[in-house]
Amino acid sequence: MIGLDKKAEILMQYFRENKSQRAISRDLKMSRSTVAKYINEFKSKLELLEDLDKDEEKDRSKMLLLIEEMTSKPKYDTSSRTRTKLTDEIIDKINELLEQNEKNRLLGRTKQLMKKIDIHEKLVEMGFDISYPTVCNYIRENHERKEAFIRQEYNSGKPTTLQMGLLTTAKSSYHYARLYQNQKMENFLDVHVRAFNNIGGVHRELVYDNLKQAVRKFVGRNEKEATEDLIKISLYYGFKYRFCNVARGNEKGHVEKGIEFVRRKAFSSRTDFDTVKEANAYLKEKLLELNSKKRNWLQNQSPIDILKQEMPYLIPLKPSYDASRRVEARVNKYSVVNIDQNKYSVPDYLVGKFVNVKVYPDTIEIYYKDNKVAEHKRSYQLHYWTVDINHFIHTLKKKPGALHSSVGRHQLSPELQEMYQEYYINNPRDFIELLELIKEKNLKSVVEAIAELKKIKKELVTTDNIKNIIFKLPMDNTTSKTKDLSIQKASIKQIAILNEMFNLNPAGRYKN
Repeated sequence: MIGLDKKAEILMQYFRENKSQRAISRDLKMSRSTVAKYINEFKSKLELLEDLDKDEEKDRSKMLLLIEEMTSKPKYDTSSRTRTKLTDEIIDKINELLEQNEKNRLLGRTKQLMKKIDIHEKLVEMGFDISYPTVCNYIRENHERKEAFIRQEYNSGKPTTLQMGLLTTAKSSYHYARLYQNQKMENFLDVHVRAFNNIGGVHRELVYDNLKQAVRKFVGRNEKEATEDLIKISLYYGFKYRFCNVARGNEKGHVEKGIEFVRRKAFSSRTDFDTVKEANAYLKEKLLELNSKKRNWLQNQSPIDILKQEMPYLIPLKPSYDASRRVEARVNKYSVVNIDQNKYSVPDYLVGKFVNVKVYPDTIEIYYKDNKVAEHKRSYQLHYWTVDINHFIHTLKKKPGALHSSVGRHQLSPELQEMYQEYYINNPRDFIELLELIKEKNLKSVVEAIAELKKIKKELVTTDNIKNIIFKLPMDNTTSKTKDLSIQKASIKQIAILNEMFNLNPAGRYKN
């Protein structure tokens, strides 16, 4: 079975270079049936994608699945493979050892700092089965800081580092840039998608410096092997790629000049922003100014003017590529998954199951057996819990006393917070039933029903009466105060396995 690079070469020669299947078979030294197989598969999926894109009621999830199939490498039977060895337990142990390193560093004990090889040996001594490269990769991706070019202040007052992704066209010097929290693969892919959508087409060849998101490894002195993600996105959009040679600054001068130019023009007068969104909005305005300004070296035309002249020669734009980093994670006993040292909740029936996570720059999507089971705003803090209380309805119905102190309750919308404080603070079980009702119907119907009950008597605001109004049933005149609270009081003592989770503070961080 061929690899992804060979599949990409077949398709590139056929669609870009207009070679016959016979010529491709001869050049790549493979059978014509193999060449025909991958060409026909790609053609059929491309037709399906075009049909979906024409449909006004298109399902984005179907499009993303189709794009994934188009760019996937030939499938092997993986049913007998073992799960990833980088478990949550191992990650926690690595973090503990790195924290000990930091303590020694602060105490001036620089000679007692553990290197990566020492950490790996320590893990092996503890009985963990994990390779040294896996340990190195985790530490490099999660604990080694990148160079910053702009500082951003959060409410905590602590500065954060931002990275700039930049695409510069060779002929027009048209710049597209965006700011990101880090240099992970999802951001590398995202800037491609956004740049192509911004331009309205795809240039036929892209040139990269030797960044790790593009170069998987060096083969010999000058040959480089592209990462799988770069191969996939180039295969989908149809562009070729090449890499600069090491220590050849002249080959990447155009790009480096672009980075310096945009950074200087955009951020020399302003560097303080409250959010990444605000910084990107500011950058967008500055780029429009820069790209619209007429330049002497462009015969008194602007980069936008030259780009318009290039448009007929660009590769036509396809529906947006799925710019996500894929992670397989196991749901722990608190019904959360650990992604980049942060926790995200999933429905509690998935405890102990493996789920697939799509990590985007701004969101986290979680899938179980190809069905999306959760979606969260991505957090860039450390050890932060993002919890949707609806994921714990089943558990909370058995342990309603755990509701009050739970992270999920504190992360409810202000409207639901107000409802809880005013009508349900002494009746958590009833509030849990209300959450189920909101999920079944909608929040607007519940709010309208509460307003109607409140006009009559505040004590009539119970979930049963809200249901009666929504479903037009007879009113129950008993108030919540008359209900037996013995079950609720007893259940407070039964927090059990969720106790640690519900002992978090309202901000979603561990108590010290």
